[in-house]
Amino acid sequence: MKGIILAGGRGTRLYPLTVSISKQILPVYDKPMVYYPLSMLMLAGIREILVISAPDALGDFRALLGDGKQWGLSFEYAEQADPRGLADAFIVGREFIGDSEVCLILGDNIFYGQGLVALMREGAELTEGALIFGYPVHDPHSYGIVEFDEGGNAISLEEKPEHPRSNFAVPGIYFYDNQVVKMAEELKPSPRGELEITDLNRVYLERGQLKVVRFGRGVAWLDAGTHESLLEAANFVRAVQNRQGLMIASPEEIAYRRGYITAEQLRALARGMANTSYADFLIQILDERQ
Repeated sequence: MKGIILAGGRGTRLYPLTVSISKQILPVYDKPMVYYPLSMLMLAGIREILVISAPDALGDFRALLGDGKQWGLSFEYAEQADPRGLADAFIVGREFIGDSEVCLILGDNIFYGQGLVALMREGAELTEGALIFGYPVHDPHSYGIVEFDEGGNAISLEEKPEHPRSNFAVPGIYFYDNQVVKMAEELKPSPRGELEITDLNRVYLERGQLKVVRFGRGVAWLDAGTHESLLEAANFVRAVQNRQGLMIASPEEIAYRRGYITAEQLRALARGMANTSYADFLIQILDERQ
């Protein structure tokens, strides 16, 4: 399975357009925002990753992430010239996807909690149909919403409904089989002129090929796309890391623990970070394994 990170252009909802950096490069506490979705793909065992962004921000991602070899990964980059909707990522990335299954994750979504690794692994093993998730939210008017029947089966999907049929939002991580490319190409733009991911998921639902898993109470989902949510996400990460002494979303740690890089490669990465708490954490991992 391959992975796609769909990132935004510069400014977006966070800052005026004069700011010359993509929001996914901005730090969420002690690391760039894009490290969080990247880490989810790595936890799923996905190593071939396409980063899609607006042309004016693509250089930021190239400078930060490089070709991915430092983490035992392979990165490619593609432009989304206009914001044509989330489902457009499969059209932009069709050559990258090839005949593979694919996971799409949004560049400003942060996940953390019990059981996530197993769920990501389950998604990465998908060969037919689609797998998405449901997460209870306080304001369902602002999200794509999934409705369940009494047996827990998904029966409807709506994008930002005026009268929501449930309070379960669909978070920004989606697993699909290879037919998603053709489905995306056949989608018609919504009234707001975009290829909606909800419409794509609805096609899978109508075909009886959509599985929806509800995240439990132990999972946190944060959409760091506004000033308030960015601050909340930073405070959340800081609190968890300081209390547990663990790192959330460290590509270096994941790459080392999964055998993508050696101890010496991890040590070299840590040295390149000078005297920082992030580097200290990576050295601590090495010391624990000696």
